[in-house]
Amino acid sequence: MSGSSFGKAFHITTFGESHGPGIGVVIQGCPPGLRLDESMIQADLDKRRPGQGVGGTRRREPDHPVILSGVFQGRTTGTPLTVFIQNKDAKSSAYSDIANLYRPGHGDFTYQKKYGIRDYRGGGRASARETAARVAAGAVARKILEREGVKIDSFTRAIGGIAMQQFDAEAKKEIDAMTRI
Repeated sequence: MSGSSFGKAFHITTFGESHGPGIGVVIQGCPPGLRLDESMIQADLDKRRPGQGVGGTRRREPDHPVILSGVFQGRTTGTPLTVFIQNKDAKSSAYSDIANLYRPGHGDFTYQKKYGIRDYRGGGRASARETAARVAAGAVARKILEREGVKIDSFTRAIGGIAMQQFDAEAKKEIDAMTRI
């Protein structure tokens, strides 16, 4: 399925659906010898967990990553790395009333036109739930970059017409405090 795989030297393929058994990612291009365990991935997944602010989904997923392959004795092996995240709070029956309705702002219609099938239970592959697999891959990429001395920070500078007026050390400290779980 197009749109599930990204990258060349660091190649990821996400899998799973919002209301299936789980979601995950297969990562190719992760060098051997990198120290990695689930807690390192969990830290980034905790930052993306829904329900921490206003709006968004009421779904509460613990997003506990399980490394299925590519790590031995706490170090990457250089072979494909697979991370699986089980869906535990999927309530598919909540969507039965809207099974025949397209939701504005969701990918239902586009997905059906593109693939000829529609998973109305939360959007299937077109769900924001799929981003957890991308965050898991990003956590691994972050570890690779840190090993090379590269540190990346990101934050939202403006949303809905409200913008940060300045960015300085004090603003960075506030941002860091808000994203610490």
